[in-house]
Amino acid sequence: MDRRGEKVAGIVLAAGASTRMGRIKQLLQVGDETFIERVLGQVLKSQLDSVVLVLGYRAWEIQTVIAPLLVHPRLRIIENRNYQEGISSSIAAGVSDVEHTHDHAMIFLADMPCIASDLIDRLLDRYLTSDMLIAAVQGEGRPAHPVIFSRKLYPELKRLRGDVGARSLLCKYSGSICLIEPEGDYDSLDIDTPEDYAGFQMRSRRP
Repeated sequence: MDRRGEKVAGIVLAAGASTRMGRIKQLLQVGDETFIERVLGQVLKSQLDSVVLVLGYRAWEIQTVIAPLLVHPRLRIIENRNYQEGISSSIAAGVSDVEHTHDHAMIFLADMPCIASDLIDRLLDRYLTSDMLIAAVQGEGRPAHPVIFSRKLYPELKRLRGDVGARSLLCKYSGSICLIEPEGDYDSLDIDTPEDYAGFQMRSRRP
């Protein structure tokens, strides 16, 4: 199957309050950038048709930091006022925004700064030439972000509840996932705690 003429949106989830970290994760530093600048910059460099950034907690502060990117013609900001209900509420908000205009949605976490545009494009190409409902990066023996979902799964994505993301769909449709092997410095760890961040900083400083 070749679906390369179909439209794919990127949905960047950056609405959470970072309670386990104790400070807002989206604004942690990686080199001379923040996490959100790094992730959003790479997503916008990719071949995705459009990008939706879902904000919530301290949305105004994040928008101030990413101000130079706000003029990008493919970027749209939406606010999830229900972000305290968990990551599923941000997935639902993003999917609701693109469901009538895009055939597929690729979901990103704002706390995975090792995402690169070439990985996004490779995942996109492999998925669009497959007959699978889902595509993901192979991370430590399991599907990891970013993850693409077909329009056929939008209703189920919008029905998700809680703070567990779309894991249930990855299990339910495990036989219909296109997986690709990452290259380079990809790290599937999502950074939730100060210990995670300290470990990430140590790995980033290695030659």
